Amino acid sequence: MADFPLNPELDLLLEREVDAPAHLLWRALTTPDLLMQWFCPRPWKTVECDIDLRPGGVFRTVMESPEGVRMGEGKGCYLEVVENQRLVWTSALGPGYRPNMLEPGQPGFLFTAVITLEAMGEGAKYSALVIHADPEAKTSHEEMGFHGGWGAALTQLVEVAQSLR
Repeated sequence: MADFPLNPELDLLLEREVDAPAHLLWRALTTPDLLMQWFCPRPWKTVECDIDLRPGGVFRTVMESPEGVRMGEGKGCYLEVVENQRLVWTSALGPGYRPNMLEPGQPGFLFTAVITLEAMGEGAKYSALVIHADPEAKTSHEEMGFHGGWGAALTQLVEVAQSLR
């Protein structure tokens, strides 16, 4: 497995010890019907999800606002898949490692997410390292509510994982 050191100028990190085992968190991270239950903070919803769980495979989601407005699809690809331990995907590449581009006039930024699960007794340590290309993208992601949004989604992920016991 590759090592991903934190660069505080470019990266955001969310870590938490949670009361759910790594294998159930993994299942909720990698099963489309389960992922749609937790992936974005309520009252937002994830209404579509495609997963081809292999390096180069698609990771695609579509979110919907509380008013019913669908946001553009988030389409990327997996870079690393280590069952029950680590999941790495990027929005910079699409399926088959084809480069993605931001749509003209659309706000946003490209990033790579490294999700690490470490067994800890009956639970796990969850780490989400989000890697950005430049300080502006990191700041933009942070200002749009990275810690609050990803933290709320993590709480929902744990709820889904616990329901699988």
